[in-house]
Amino acid sequence: MIQLALRMYHVPKDIQVIIDDYFSGFRTKFSTDSYTTDRINLEIGIAMGCTISQILFVMAMEVILKAAEDSAGPANLGGGYYMPPLKAFMDDTTIICSKEDETRRMLERLDVLMTWCRMKFKPKKSHSLSVRNGKIHATTSLLVAKQKIPTVSQEPVKSLGRYQKRTRRV
Repeated sequence: MIQLALRMYHVPKDIQVIIDDYFSGFRTKFSTDSYTTDRINLEIGIAMGCTISQILFVMAMEVILKAAEDSAGPANLGGGYYMPPLKAFMDDTTIICSKEDETRRMLERLDVLMTWCRMKFKPKKSHSLSVRNGKIHATTSLLVAKQKIPTVSQEPVKSLGRYQKRTRRV
């Protein structure tokens, strides 16, 4: 996925070779007070403290998101304005669709792409919120990785270690 992202974002070939060489020999080991592992090839994940890993992760996630958006087709808001259905920061992604079936298709497409990339969704860490005619619609049930995504009504969002108070707007 990293190699594909580097090509898609037109990173020069010599830089691609350097990055490929760097990650192909990336090894780590783990230690406790009583035991240390042998060196292990790092095949998935982001190496903490490695500055380029975060940049490459974001690039790879952008490729995944673009592929999912392209397969869903454009969401036209009227008047010729286009609103991409996915908003993301690192691996935190928000899907904004005007129809429930569009949301389901987007989730299915993302699930296929993430599986292809050897990544996994964590439905328990996800939340869904369905708003219809300006009101929260609690009966919408969405699935990802064959597991139900809890609604915000079922499980409040925890942010910075605290549950967010539900406020009522008039």
